[in-house]
Amino acid sequence: MADETKAKKAMFEEESIQSVGTEERRVIFASSLGTVFEWYDFYLYATLAPFFAALFFPSGNETAALMSAFATYAAGFLVRPFGAIVFGRIGDLVGRKYTFLVTIVFMGGATFLVGLLPTFQTIGWFAPVLLVTLRLVQGLALGGEYGGAATYVAEHAPHERRGYDTSWIQTTATLGFFLALAVIGASRIYMDAKMFAEWGWRIPFWLSLILLAFSVYIRLKLHESPIFQKMKSEGKGSKSPLTDSFFKYPNNKFVLLALLGATAGQGVVWYTGQFYALFFLLITLKLDFVSTYTLIGISLLIGTPFFIVFGWLSDKIGRLKIILAGCLIAAVTYFPLFQGLTHYVNPALETFAANTKIKIAATDCQFHLFVGPWSKFSDCDRAKDFMTKQGLSFESVPAEPGKSVVTTIGTTRIEGWDQKKTEATLKDAGYKSGADKSQVNWVMTELILVIMVIYVTMVYGPIAAFLVELFPTQIRYTSMSLPYHIGNGWFGGMLPLTATAMVAATGDIYYGLWYPILVAVMTLIIGSIFLTETRDRDIRTYDHSMLP
Repeated sequence: MADETKAKKAMFEEESIQSVGTEERRVIFASSLGTVFEWYDFYLYATLAPFFAALFFPSGNETAALMSAFATYAAGFLVRPFGAIVFGRIGDLVGRKYTFLVTIVFMGGATFLVGLLPTFQTIGWFAPVLLVTLRLVQGLALGGEYGGAATYVAEHAPHERRGYDTSWIQTTATLGFFLALAVIGASRIYMDAKMFAEWGWRIPFWLSLILLAFSVYIRLKLHESPIFQKMKSEGKGSKSPLTDSFFKYPNNKFVLLALLGATAGQGVVWYTGQFYALFFLLITLKLDFVSTYTLIGISLLIGTPFFIVFGWLSDKIGRLKIILAGCLIAAVTYFPLFQGLTHYVNPALETFAANTKIKIAATDCQFHLFVGPWSKFSDCDRAKDFMTKQGLSFESVPAEPGKSVVTTIGTTRIEGWDQKKTEATLKDAGYKSGADKSQVNWVMTELILVIMVIYVTMVYGPIAAFLVELFPTQIRYTSMSLPYHIGNGWFGGMLPLTATAMVAATGDIYYGLWYPILVAVMTLIIGSIFLTETRDRDIRTYDHSMLP
C-alpha cells in the first residue's frame, strides 16, 4: 500500500512538472509570437523609409527627403517612452496580460491604416502629417508592448532559466524585422517597380490585419502572471507606480543607471548592426535591394539563434558582463567593419574615393533635418545632396568670393550648381553609379554582417532578464519599460537620422559611426562602475530595501 502511494505521488509530481513545462512553453510561444507580429508592424516603415521619402515628401532634394523620412521613422521611437509610462502604469496596476493585449490592438490598427494613406502627390502636406500621427500611435503601443511581454515571461520562468526564457522575447524584434524584409522583398520581386510604387507597397501593411487577429486570439488564452497575482492577493501592489518608480530613491537611481549603463549602448549596437547596415548597403554603397535584403536576411537567420545562446549563457555567468562586452567589441570594430563593407561590396567606389578628392566651397548650406513648406535649397545644398546621394565623401571648404558654390572633382572645377556637368565630370574621373554585383565578395560581406548581428545578440539577448531583475514586482513593468524605451527608442531609434545628418554635415560617409561608438563607450564605463550583476536575485521577493 505504501509503495502504491509513493508511486502515485511520483506520478503526480511528474505530471505537475510536465504541466509546468507545458505552461512555460505556451507562455513563451504566445508572448513571443504576438511580439514578433508587433515588431513586424513597426519595422515595415523602417525598411521602407528610403522608399517613403519619394511617396510622402516633395521632390527636389533627395537627401533632405530621406532625412524627413528618417525623422518620421524616428518620431515613433521618440514617443515610445511615453507609451512605456502610460502602459507601464496600467501593467503594474491592472495586470501584464491585459496591458499587452491592448498594445497589440493599437499597433496592428495603426499599421493597417498606413496602408490606406494617400501620398503627397494626392493630398500634399496632409500626407506626412497623417503618416507621423500613425507612427506616433505605433510608438506609444510599442512602448507598452515590450515591458509587458518581457515581464510576463520572466515572472513565469524558473529562476535558473530566466535568461534563457526571456531571450526568446529578444528574438522577436529580429524575427519581426526579418518577416518585414521577406514580405516586402516578395512584393517587390513579384511586381514591377511601377506597380509597387503605385499600390504594391501597401500590401505588407494590409497583411497586418490578419496578423493582428491571430495575435489577439492567442493572447486571449493566456493567464495573468503568477507573481503579479500573488502580489495583488497579498495587497502589496503599488498605488502610484509612476511616483514610486521615478521619484523615490533608490529606484529612480536604478532607472537612470539602467538607461545609461545598459540600454543606451544596447540600443545603438542593435540599430547599427541591423538598420544602419541595411541603409549603408542600399544608400551609400548602391547595392540593389534584392541583394541587400537577401544579405541582411541571411545574417539574421544565422545570427538569431545566438539570442538564445547568450540568454542561456547569462544564466551561467551573468547578464551584465555579456552586455558590456558586446558594447566594447562593437565600439572597437565598427570603423573597420563598415570600411570592410565598402571594400567587399563596392570596391570601385573605394578606389574612386581614394584616387579622387572632392571639395565643395560654399557658405550658404542649410541643415535640413525635416523638409517642409519652409524648406529652400541653395546651390550648396544641391551640390552636397548630390554627392551624399552618390555615396561619395567630400571636404567642405570656405566659399570663394562671388561664387555660390564651387565643386572641385580631382583637378576639375565646376562653378555654380550644374548637375549634368557634375555627372559628366564624375564619369570621366572613373565614377560608376551602383555596385557591380560581379565585383561583390559575397562571402566576406555576409561574414561582416553576421559579426554585427552577433554583437546585437550579445547586448540584446540578456537585457530583458537583467532589467526584470533590477526592479521589484510592484513597479517592475513601469520601471524597466522607461529606460528600455529611451535607450532603444531615443538613443537607438534616432541612429539612422542622427548618423545620416552627421554624414551630410561633414561629407564623410563613415562619420555617422561616431554616434553609436560614443554611446556604447559611455554605457561600458557607467555600467562597469555603477551596476552589479542581477542573475542570483529572487524576483519574487527582491526589493531595493534588501540592498546593502
